[in-house]
Amino acid sequence: MLNQKTVYNITKFTTTDYVGHLSCVVWFIKCNFRCLYCYNDDLVHSKTANQSPNDVIAFLKTRVGLLDAVVLSGGEATVHDLIPFCKEIKKLGFKIKLDTNATNPKQIKELIKLNLIDYMAIDFKATKEKFETITKTKKYDDYIKTIKYLIDINFDFEIRTTVHSELLKTNDINKMIKTLENLGYKKTYYLQNFLQTPTNIGDIYERSFINKDEIESEYLDVSWRNL
Repeated sequence: MLNQKTVYNITKFTTTDYVGHLSCVVWFIKCNFRCLYCYNDDLVHSKTANQSPNDVIAFLKTRVGLLDAVVLSGGEATVHDLIPFCKEIKKLGFKIKLDTNATNPKQIKELIKLNLIDYMAIDFKATKEKFETITKTKKYDDYIKTIKYLIDINFDFEIRTTVHSELLKTNDINKMIKTLENLGYKKTYYLQNFLQTPTNIGDIYERSFINKDEIESEYLDVSWRNL
């Protein structure tokens, strides 16, 4: 499994992808979503990868003492078996952050039970009514199952939503906030602006007409990124 090429590339150094840590980012190919605003379309559609997890481990061995964390991203990292890879990363002493759409609760639970994940950043794609339209999947219930589990065990994670005003309206955002509040989520909820890139899966264009004053939350700390 570790020899199988599943890694598109590596960002060798970042201070922003895992706040408070000097990290690298491992970008996995493939995803179980087809989000219209996704700008990593090259990773999502790619059928061939450039590196294997073993190649990443070889790189990490040269960064012991220089970096302190590894971010697993994509694509969607959890469409691959991450457990053997994470075990090898942990042997080298690195912390691990997982960027995920949270629709593989089985593997996420196993990673946590084995103490292989330290932090997660989770995308909340849409309301239940719009989830299939935006992601092209019927995975909403799996997503909710994961969030409930993480809240129940008090795991360290954040939730974020990419805002494109033609896809998510103000009332959608407020409905998603209410969903999180009802689930018992009490951490920061990040709203980040859709960024126009040369290509994206839905071939959509920038729309950012969300009125911040109309976003309502009784309990959550709503934080704005690029908005």
